[in-house]
Amino acid sequence: MDYRSTLNLPRTDFPMRANLPQLEPKIQARWDAMRIYEKVQARTKGRPKFVLHDGPPYANGDIHVGHALNKVLKDIIVRSRSQMGYDAPYVPGFDTHGMPIEHAVITQRGVDRKAVDPVTFRNLCRDWALHYIERQTAQFRRLGVRGDWERPYVTLEPAYEAEQIKVFGEMAKRGYIYRGKKVIYWSPSAETALADAEIEYREKTSPSIYVAFDVVDGKGRLEPGDRIVIWTTTPWTLPANQAVAVHPDYRYGLFPSPHGRLLLARELVPAFQKTTGIALEEEVARFKGAELEGVRLKHPFYDRIVPVVLGEHVTLDAGTGAVHTAPGHGEEDYDVGIRYGLPILSPIDERGVFTEEAPGFAGLFYEEANGVIIERLRESGHLLHHGTIRHQYPHDWRTKQPVIYRAAEQWFASIDGFREAMLRAIEDVRWIPPWGETRIANMIRDRGDWCISRQRLWGVPIPIFYCEDCGRPVITDETIEHVAAIFRREGSNAWYARPAAELLPPGFHCPHCGGTHFRKETDTMDVWFDSGSSHAAVLRTHPELKWPADVYLEGSDQYRGWFNSSLSTSVAVYGRAPYETVIGCGFVLDGEGRKMSKSLGNVVDPNDIMARYGADILRLWVASVDYTADVRISESILQQIAEVYRKIRNTFRFLLGNLYDFDPARDRVPPERWPELDRYIYARLKAVIARVRQAYEAYDFHAVYTEIHQFCVQDLSAFYLDVTKDRMYTRLPDDPARRSGQSLMHEALRSLVVLLSPILPHTTEEVWSYLPGEKAESVQLVDFPEAAPSEADEALLRAFQPLLRVREAVQKALEEARQAKALGNSLEAHVELYPDGETWDALSRYGEGATLAELFIVSKVTLHPPGTPVPEGAVDARGVAVRVLTAPGKKCERCWMVLEDVGAHPNHPTLCARCAETVEALQARQR
Repeated sequence: MDYRSTLNLPRTDFPMRANLPQLEPKIQARWDAMRIYEKVQARTKGRPKFVLHDGPPYANGDIHVGHALNKVLKDIIVRSRSQMGYDAPYVPGFDTHGMPIEHAVITQRGVDRKAVDPVTFRNLCRDWALHYIERQTAQFRRLGVRGDWERPYVTLEPAYEAEQIKVFGEMAKRGYIYRGKKVIYWSPSAETALADAEIEYREKTSPSIYVAFDVVDGKGRLEPGDRIVIWTTTPWTLPANQAVAVHPDYRYGLFPSPHGRLLLARELVPAFQKTTGIALEEEVARFKGAELEGVRLKHPFYDRIVPVVLGEHVTLDAGTGAVHTAPGHGEEDYDVGIRYGLPILSPIDERGVFTEEAPGFAGLFYEEANGVIIERLRESGHLLHHGTIRHQYPHDWRTKQPVIYRAAEQWFASIDGFREAMLRAIEDVRWIPPWGETRIANMIRDRGDWCISRQRLWGVPIPIFYCEDCGRPVITDETIEHVAAIFRREGSNAWYARPAAELLPPGFHCPHCGGTHFRKETDTMDVWFDSGSSHAAVLRTHPELKWPADVYLEGSDQYRGWFNSSLSTSVAVYGRAPYETVIGCGFVLDGEGRKMSKSLGNVVDPNDIMARYGADILRLWVASVDYTADVRISESILQQIAEVYRKIRNTFRFLLGNLYDFDPARDRVPPERWPELDRYIYARLKAVIARVRQAYEAYDFHAVYTEIHQFCVQDLSAFYLDVTKDRMYTRLPDDPARRSGQSLMHEALRSLVVLLSPILPHTTEEVWSYLPGEKAESVQLVDFPEAAPSEADEALLRAFQPLLRVREAVQKALEEARQAKALGNSLEAHVELYPDGETWDALSRYGEGATLAELFIVSKVTLHPPGTPVPEGAVDARGVAVRVLTAPGKKCERCWMVLEDVGAHPNHPTLCARCAETVEALQARQR
């Protein structure tokens, strides 16, 4: 007789195989059809709010793997909070203004910005941004990111622009906005001013020259014809030179040489001689820097007299200890120039080309001028040495081209006006990782005023008018409210489509002179002001959100970017930070720890990953890494993640397979009636639930990943599901022990699926659809399980440790027996145990019955009392010795155990007594 039909074998027809790329879009279509976001929000309405505010990605291209890391982390947070008792709406955003989109329209659409009217050009930029918003939205949704995708916030929307204008107006009202001529970062490649946040440092090769300035009036200390030596890597700034700075406290020496008597800092003499090859003779005079103040020098190639000034910024790191000073081309030079009343000359236009203010160089691009200037210095005898240097130099982070320092009239936000308030606000924020607080505090402490002017068309105009009668700028509450109202109705294109008179309130007069003729500011706002106003334009205007946000999460570069600009505008207007917690995440590197670049060919495309592996594999990778540091991704890493995913998925499939005939309403056994093994696993499950909830609360998703992975693989697959196969397959379907196991499996599966749903939403949705019993329409509509391990649970976990230790010793002994060919299947074994006193106490309460045999997956266990002589050949382990023998009896054809009662039942000669009784009962039910 074939007894296979009498076994409760698990179902294996669940379609949960490695087909995520095909399955996930179908699941997402179902979510869309059921409007899952709205259902989640309706279910959680009235709960405490939890708001993660989205830092808007720039809408100018497809998403990259950094976007995937960022958005999945946010999605995990929002999903987990909505399942932990919160109302957690998610409004995604998009950043849409700025130079990169202008550049794309000009280069890829072939548009001449200056040949079309501003409104037409801006509409082309708008269309470009909207195109990529649509593309990025589809890609983020393919990642499984749940949110209000039908109503994202977009920085080009009229309502958003209107709120941004009001933020600017409030800052101006408080005296934080001013116009001034200062040295700023200027990008010749983009023809605009830049803020600190838009600068990145890259390697650059620059000229390295030593130049002599001749003394014309030594003030009784130096003689005419003596020379002060400077060192510079920017020869192009020499036409703007107005002074030479020395440190008041440094010691300077005068040294005869083939090039005349040269003055430089004494500490730098050896380095100077080594670099230039110029031999200096014995020092003939020595001065403290302060003694040189007021010495007059002749400019190397202009008929210009320049003074020696004092500056604390002079260092002995390199050079000569005397610094060429061009107040129009250096921040510290500018400060010195203001202090001494020097001219602020900046003879460079917005393209980086010299103007007529630099005679002899007009029309030259500044880098081209380097060679011309060096040659002129050589001809005049003022060039002492010419070399090159490879160094870190500021670049425009968009165009990747070098920037220059340039003095220009710009609009600024006075950081000094609210710097201390920002530093206090930082202390009230939770920073993850903690060093983020120090990082942003140092940036705020050392930060200069914020240049908010941009010489672009595609942006939000700076809402300032100029009176044509008195020339003064005009910005009042009335003008701000009027412009904001127009922008809310028509968008910021109105600034370019309407004349100034139509943008001002009817009958408006200049508050300074009473004039009635006005012109508009032509600069636009820094895009960081755009996104930095989102807390006001979004959190304060969307009724489902709240201000301040609970969390901001972005890459670590945003300490100088969005975190910084948001803090600045919020503190300036509202007096506090717009966030309670800030989480900074690292950058994504390749498998070898290198930055990704097209030139290296190591770029990992998230869209490609999803097409090959599925979004859940990418999401599981996100959960597996310590995202607060730089993280790595590669094909090898993805394959490892896919293997972990396979183990988790197979655990779920096995659990489902064993629940095919289980109805929780009918068959569930309460935990207090479960066997001790089941109660032990349940205690482990409750501990996992508690730790996973705690990890989600702490944004520690790696701990979630580790806890669930280990529980699935070690506690369930490698232990419990293996140990209970006999019980699950061979007992009567409604046997209390089998139903107990099913009850535990159902509880474990349901808990794990819900806990893992923020990380693997597609896989858990599929499992949820097969989970037996009444349930919510989606796993997303279920709260996390709650579990607080009791004292009884803790006691049970402790009591089981010796048992598990013995099981490990038994498995080792069984493996040695298999290797020695003394044993095949473990069910052929009879295990004898020789425990010490402590281990005896843990084992003796189980006797020699089925519990220990089930635990070890053998046919017979003999437990010897302490003191029994241990036979030769036993495997000795801590607390117990184990001997493996061949089990007496015959193999049962149904349960495969080797037992002495096989054949005892006359109707079933190949079955053990237990299986024969079970088969008889099944046959009786069929009759």
